[in-house]
Formats: sequence, structure tokens, C-alpha cells
Amino acid sequence: MASPRRAIGAVTACATVIGLGVAGLAAFTGGASADTVNLVANPGFETGTLSNWSCSAGTASVVSSPVHSGTHALSAAPTSGDTAQCTQTISVQPNSSYSLSSWVQGPYVYLGTSGDGTTDVSTWSNSSSWNQLSTTFKTGASTTSVTIYLHGWYGQGAYNADDVTLSGAAGATTAPPTTAPPTTAPPTTAPPTTAPPTTAPPTTAPPTTAPPTTTPPTTGKHLVTGYWQDFDNGATDQKISDVNSAYDIIAVSFATADPSSTGGITFSLDPTLQSKLGGYTDAQFKADIAAKHAAGKKVVISVGGQNGTISVASSAAATNFANSAYALMQTYGFDGVDIDLENGLNPTYMAQALHSLASKAGSGFVLTMAPQTIDMLSAGSDYLATALAVKDVLTIVNTQYYNSGSMNGCDGGVYSQGTVDFITSMVCTAIQAGLKPAQVGIGVPASSSAAGSGYVAPSVVENALNCIAKGTNCGTYKPTTLWPSIGGVMTWSTAWDAKNGNQFALNEGAFVHAMP
Repeated sequence: MASPRRAIGAVTACATVIGLGVAGLAAFTGGASADTVNLVANPGFETGTLSNWSCSAGTASVVSSPVHSGTHALSAAPTSGDTAQCTQTISVQPNSSYSLSSWVQGPYVYLGTSGDGTTDVSTWSNSSSWNQLSTTFKTGASTTSVTIYLHGWYGQGAYNADDVTLSGAAGATTAPPTTAPPTTAPPTTAPPTTAPPTTAPPTTAPPTTAPPTTTPPTTGKHLVTGYWQDFDNGATDQKISDVNSAYDIIAVSFATADPSSTGGITFSLDPTLQSKLGGYTDAQFKADIAAKHAAGKKVVISVGGQNGTISVASSAAATNFANSAYALMQTYGFDGVDIDLENGLNPTYMAQALHSLASKAGSGFVLTMAPQTIDMLSAGSDYLATALAVKDVLTIVNTQYYNSGSMNGCDGGVYSQGTVDFITSMVCTAIQAGLKPAQVGIGVPASSSAAGSGYVAPSVVENALNCIAKGTNCGTYKPTTLWPSIGGVMTWSTAWDAKNGNQFALNEGAFVHAMP
């Protein structure tokens, strides 16, 4: 790219997504005078039935093997449209602390709560061996019952659970079991279309946080994303308030590595840009972000760029990344992060970092990515592996379909950048790998000056969107499946777009927002 801080270099590092488990945490009581007991009814399924549990119809049963202890355990089999969730509603005390645990085995087993009155919690693992999931929470001032749940993942294998424990102060009465899963069910993102990569256990400590239980909100059916430049490079210098209103997501570019903290990131406004904008202060910057929020827009902090070498290659680094990114969100009002690490990333620990950050941020968290085309060619590619690992909290991946040359499409054909065929076949690759169509966006330069190569006229992008969503205006390649929920479009950058008369915002913004 023409930007001194955002350009493309081929990255070919590959990694395998590693399933993460959570080690047990110590139980603690809810009140000084209360007895600590297991509040779960039929915790080991030793009745030989699902009594006291409510499970998705037709997905769960009690089995005699495998078991963790005793003679019975839960076995539940997700389907392509159901996570095989089992729940139990339990009476608790307000303003009290509780510890929840369960022994589980199987692909993507989740344990969590809803209705805590404070912050609902969840944890998960992916192991063929029995392992204990544990988490803790505190009830709200008026909370008298909480729902605990277990579930697997769409289209994955059966999971088993045994010895479920909720420790803390017993409530005044025992609430009856629910007749259906709670309305605040765990992730409702679409099921993966392919099984996740198999792994070996991590050699370092697993994360102590889990993905949030809701999918991040978006601003509409199809999103327009633009990168805001925190530097001057010949494009139109902008304040956040100057960004065209067609952009739904604004990615502030860029956060950089914190030299004092491995994996940590930091951000400050570029002094040269501040000067060129007549003294653009931090206070004005924050106020402009708040004004975009008031207009229904999202603003995220982009991590990386061409020179943004940030290493998240250990559990400690993942923790530093999550903590520092969350601090920036609190300081400036960012809604989340954009991952634009063009010098490689570690899928295992970046996924850990992003899940931890999402858990801190809550249900409003926005996660976007901007990988190079080469990084999205196979599920083993670093970026695609990361995207698949965090698809439960992922908003959209806007692949840079430029500075790429020619690439193999999902049908095995070789297509050149700058064509409808190139875009549609690359979109196909990401979706067939397991991303939801709504999580896949098309990234193009705002003008011929914004990138070294790959600029396309608005009509090319619009033809590609029509081909993907409706099967019309295709080139020689036509997808065998239509994806009308395709995520949207992205451009580098809003500053280059402004210098080009906001042609991207005016043309692609109007087209994308008019799509059904």
C-alpha cells in the first residue's frame, strides 16, 4: 500500500488452532454464616434420567459410559442447528459469591450461567479426555435464582458432562427446572460448515476467560468499513467528525506495540496530524467518537499495519494484549478492535487474547480483521485459522483484495486481482472454510493512490456483490451457492476516499445499504 504504515508483504506462516481449556478455580462461599453445599439437583445424573434438567429436544440422554465418576453421565449430541443445551434453574442468595464447575469431554463443551444479575459467565474446552471446567460469579442485589447451562457446538460431535457443582449459599426455596433453554442462550452464530482443526493440548497455561455468550451487534444488514489515518501521507487529513456518514465502522489506524509490555498495545494521536488539523486534541477526538456513536456508528482501534509488529505468542502476552486493548477502549470510547497484523500472528494466543477481550468488553464488542489475500487461502493460514477460532465473537473479516497479484480461487482456478472473478472466488474460499457469509467483507482501495495495485472501479465491486448475493453480473466464475447475507465492503482509507471526492462512500455506501 502507498501508506507508510500500511502495506502488503507476503506472509506465509501457518498455524493450527489449538482448543483451549480452563483449569479449575477454587470454590468460595456466598455468606459468612451460610453452609456451602452443592446446589445442583441430580448433578451426576445418577438417577439414570434427566430429572431436574431441561435439554434441547431429542439431543440429550443419560449414559453409563463414558462417566467421570459414579455410574451415569450426560451425553448430548449437537445438530447443524442446535447446540444440545441442557439447563437447570437454581435458587440462590442475592449479593453472594458462587463457584460453578463440571467435568466434561468432547468438542467445544461450554459451561456457563444466565440471569446472574451482574455479569453472566461462561467457560469452554475442546478435549477428548475428561477435564474440569470452572468459573465463578457474584449474584446481583435482587437475584434469587440463576440458570446454569451446558452445551456443545453446532454440527460438532457429542459431548459428555458429569459431576456438575454449584457451590455457595443456598437460596430460600428451590426453583423448578425450566421447560426450555433460557432466551439468553449461548452463542447464536451460525454453525461451522467444516470441523475445526484437530489439536494437541497447549504447553502453556490455558486462558481463564471464555467467549461472551452473545454475538456482537452490528449496525445493519451489510456494513461499510473505512480506515481512518492517524498520520499525514498526502491524503486528505481528517478528524473523526470529517469521516463520511456512509461508513458504519471506522477503524482508527493504528495502535502500536507497547515496548514495556510483551503483547501490549498503545495509542496516541500523531502530533503532525494534530498540527495539520489545527490542534486536534484528545478531548476533541473522544468527543468525535461519541458523536459517531450517537449517529449509530462503531469506532474500533486497528492494531498493526505495515510496521505494526506486535507479538502475541504466549498466554502472558495474550493477557497483556487484552488488558491494554480494553484500557484503550475505556479511555477513548472504542467499541472494539481491528486486527491488521501484516507481519504474522499466532492463531492460538491471538484467539485467546480476543476471547479474553470480548469477555471484558461484553455484548457490544466489535471485532474486525483485515488480512492480506494470501493469509485467507486455507484454514491452516494464520489469519483464517484465527478468524475461525474467534468466529463466535467476530463481526467481519474484510480481506484486502489488492496488492495480491493472481491467486487460486475456491474452484481451483487462477484469477487476477481487479476482477469480479478474483473477488467472488476469494469470498467463496472464506465462506467454505467455515465463516458465516455475514462475517465476510470485500476490501478494496479507495483510489489508485491508496494502494500499490488492485484498485477497481465501484462497478466491479457492485458486480461482485450481485454475483455473490443474487447470482447476477458474474464473470466466468459463478458460485454454486448464493450468499445474500454477504457482510459488506471495506476501503483503505477514508482519507484517500475524501481526496477522491468520497467516491467509495457515495457509490459503495449507497449500494451496500440498499442491499436486502
